[in-house]
Parts: sequence; C-alpha cells; structure tokens
Amino acid sequence: MDKNVLRELARKYALQNAVFFGGRANAGAVIGKIIAENPGAKSSITEIQLVAREETEKINKLSSEEQRKTLSLIDPSMLEKKEKEQRKGLPELVNAVRGSVVTRFPPEPNGYPHLGHGKAAIIDEGYARMYDGKFILRFDDTNPVKEREEYYEAIQNGLEWLGIKPDKIKNTSDDMEKIYRYAEKLIDDDNVYVCFCKIEEMRKNRAEGRECDCRSADAKKTREKWKLMFSRFVPNEAVLRLKTNMQNVNTAVRDPTLFRIIEGSHPIQGKKYRVWPTYDFSVSIEDHIDGVTHSMRTKEYELRDELYFLLIKLLDLNKPELIEFSRLEMENAPLSKRKINPLIEQKLVSGWDDPRLPTLAGLRRRGILPEAIKEFILGLGVAKSEAVVQIEALESVNRKIIDPIANRYYFVVDPIRVEIKGAPDKITTDALLHPDKKKIKKYELDGNNLYVYIAAEDAKTLRKDDNVRLMHLFNIKITKIGEKYIEADYAGNDKTAKKLHWVPANSTRAKLHVFGPLFLDEEFNKNSLTVKEGFVEPYAADIKEGERVQFERMGYAILEDKKTMKFNMIHR
Repeated sequence: MDKNVLRELARKYALQNAVFFGGRANAGAVIGKIIAENPGAKSSITEIQLVAREETEKINKLSSEEQRKTLSLIDPSMLEKKEKEQRKGLPELVNAVRGSVVTRFPPEPNGYPHLGHGKAAIIDEGYARMYDGKFILRFDDTNPVKEREEYYEAIQNGLEWLGIKPDKIKNTSDDMEKIYRYAEKLIDDDNVYVCFCKIEEMRKNRAEGRECDCRSADAKKTREKWKLMFSRFVPNEAVLRLKTNMQNVNTAVRDPTLFRIIEGSHPIQGKKYRVWPTYDFSVSIEDHIDGVTHSMRTKEYELRDELYFLLIKLLDLNKPELIEFSRLEMENAPLSKRKINPLIEQKLVSGWDDPRLPTLAGLRRRGILPEAIKEFILGLGVAKSEAVVQIEALESVNRKIIDPIANRYYFVVDPIRVEIKGAPDKITTDALLHPDKKKIKKYELDGNNLYVYIAAEDAKTLRKDDNVRLMHLFNIKITKIGEKYIEADYAGNDKTAKKLHWVPANSTRAKLHVFGPLFLDEEFNKNSLTVKEGFVEPYAADIKEGERVQFERMGYAILEDKKTMKFNMIHR
C-alpha cells in the first residue's frame, strides 16, 4: 500500500474514532478500519500499525473541536454514526428440534478458564437457549495429577460471571463404572488390546503404520490383562488401545490409547480409581449418557472426529450432530495453559487472575465487562476459518458499553506543584462529571494561598513566560520553573490558550496499574506492567470499588482497592 495513502487513511479513521469516543482515538480501532477497507494489506501489518499509532498520537493532541472541524473538511459524512446491521444471534443448527436440543461444555479442571473457554461456553449455552433446550457443564476430570478442586470452582465462577447458567453440572469421574462397562464391551468384541510398548516405540509404530505384537492377543487374554491394569501393572507399563487400521492416512486414528494407568489422589474420587479413560473415549460415552444432540468443539479436534464417530458406531451410541468452530487466538496474549502455567510458576505474573492474562478472572480484574465479552464472541461467529484477533477488538466493544456510564475524573501522574500568585480571593470552578449527565464537579479555591498540581509530563513542555490555561479555571503565566515546583502568575481568562489538566491541593494520592501485551514477538514483555503514581481529584472519593471511570487524557480504569486508591487501567 502506498505510504501516503496509508497515512491519509490512518488520519481519517483516527479523527473519526476520536470524534465518536470523547476525543481519544484508539490505534487498534484505526488498524481494524484500515484492514477492513484493504484486506490485502495484511501483509504490511507492521507498517500499518506504526503509521496508525503515529497518526493516532497526533490526533489525540488536538482538542475535540479541532478534531471535529478537521474531519468535516476531509469527509463530513464520517461525522455521522452509521448503525451496522448486526446479525441477530447464532446461525441455525442442523436437525435441531425446539425443546429437545442438548449441548455441553466439557472443560478439564486443570486451570482457570480463559477467553477461549468463554467462547466455547457462550456458544454452547447460546444454542441451548436459542432452542429452549438444555445446557450441561460437564467437568472432564479424568487425569487426577492435573486437576484441583480450586479449578472446578474457578470454572464455575467464571461462567457465573459471564451470566452462563448450566441446567446441570456433572463430572465425568462420577460415571467411571459406566465407562468401564463400555470398555469391557469393546474387549468382548475383540476391538481393543492391552499394549506394553514404550511410548517412543508406540509413536514410531504409528508413524510407520506398523502393528505391534501386543495386538495379537485374543479377547480372553485382553480381559485378563485389563483386570491386571487395576492391580498389578504400574503407570506407563500398560495401556488399552483400540484396534483400527494402522495404514489410515489419519495418524490420530491409528490404534489410539483409550485407557491409561494414573496414580494420584483425585479431587473428588480420591484414590478410588487408577485406570482412567482418555478424553477421546470418555467424550463419546458421556455425550451418549447425557443425551447430547449437538456436540460442539473447536477445530483443533478435527483430526479426532473420525475416532469420535468410530467409537459411537462400535458401542452403538447415539450420534449427535458435530459442530466445529475456530479456536480463539489472541495476538500477544497466551490462550493456553501450556503458556500460562510457566508464567505463574516463574512468578512473571501474580497468578491466574493477573489483569494481563486473558483468563476470565484476569479480564474481570482488568475491568472488562462480561456483556462485552459476550458481544465480542458472538460477533466472531462460529466460522471454522482461523484468525488471530487483536485485544483492541474486545476493548472496542467494552469501550462502547462503559463510555456512557463512566464518570470523568482528573488524575495527574508524578505531580508537580504549581504555586499561583495574584489570583482573585475566591475562585469557583465547575466541570461536568459526565458529558451526558447533569451532575457537576464544583471547586471553590482560596486565591490567597493557591497552588495546584499538574502532571510532570505537562510540566516538561512549559517554559518561562508561557501563558497556559488550567482546564475550567483560568490562565497562568509561568514565572519560574524549579526541579519539583513551578511558580506562576494569574493571567486572566483566555480560553484559546494551551490547556492543562490539574488537580487542587486537597487531592488524594492514587496508583494506576497500566498493562501492556505480555508477549512481543514471542518474547515475554518485561514492561507489560507499569505503575503510575500521582494525585486524583477530591471527587474521586465517591468512586466505589469495582466502579469504572475515565481519567481524562489517559483512558478508562477500574477502582480495585479503595483503601489504597489502586486503579487498574482497562484500556484507552
């Protein structure tokens, strides 16, 4: 894409975004607009990101009036919000009978749920509600060494926060005796065998399409060895495998393992069982037991679909409709326990609920609303095509919801004291708490001993004799600049002068935790968390814990701890 054309597009969309969202453009939204208009430009994504951020920074330095005026000169039609025609709900299901649809969400309780789990659960429950059916939360808890009671609770809490209400909650481990009976049916039908091959040998045989000697045992011998798996054999010594075609082009279906020996205390079953089914086996059985009519799962299981239906055929089980959708992938955000666990173990994050993580607990602390997640997920749809989504897409939905409810406050970072001489004895100033609300923030200041605080970043731009305006107050003329203070004279009421945010002398100390991407080019971002300290205006004393607000010129934040006035930045 021509660089001049790209810059013009970025400037245009940055202006529009700023006009629509309180004078602050979001670079992610601008990037999304450019890509939507020029899908072929994805190959130049790095350049697009750079230019979009540069233009966004320029636009954010303009006043709201200047932004609107500039956009009107470029394209007046862009000042009008055009309502998108939103697709209502999910696409229809195949062979769905109203009142009879049964769906399930089967997470393994081996960690906290993340946004990918949220996507699956929202779609699963959405279809059940769409057809007045039944939605089951079923814990796939068949690996005692990985599962903890804490994780069962975390998953239920995450779903409850999203507003998802299962009609039934159950555990696969509760059906172990039934699952064993189905295994014994396969044994009697000579469809399985106990294998003693080492893992490396097993993998090699699969890759080469070669049957091992263990497979030659008849049903009687297999049953005897099966019984010994419960008593004599040790972990990794023996597994129960399905007999299939070892020449199958789909290697995932070449004599797959159905049961293995795992010794450990299960969070619910204790040490009652030591022979545990794989997910491939238990999911077919459990879907039958639960009467699932529409089985939904992510595309990553695509190669295992053949096995799913083969087991259904061999065991004469009910055959549900299988619906697959793409796995959710977020740019620079880990959406797998394989990536999240090391971060927690190495203490690179504070825990599963660290606001930098895309876990539901982390997003909750970050200040993302559950309704924003639902809208975001449903907007992605149930397509199978893979796509890496930027976190800005979720933030855009969240911003649209919180902007109408978030009160506005001033927060000055690394505050610099400004002593003002010559001001009127009594000064009264007011500002709107929210553009769409009537409530006013009103301050009465004593001009005889007057000082305010401005942000250090703003103070660095000032020079002696500069004439600037304190927002909603008056103008000052800079007379002296010290290392940690500024002296100024009252300078009247020129509203055209450069404007500075400020807070009065009786403001409250506060901290703002600001979050960046956890990874940059596959490397952990050591600067993914920064803590900004400063003063927040006195009216902030009315903010409640968990309340979302907007700090002018900075972005949206949520108050996490009122005692220490600790805020978490949600997004710009």
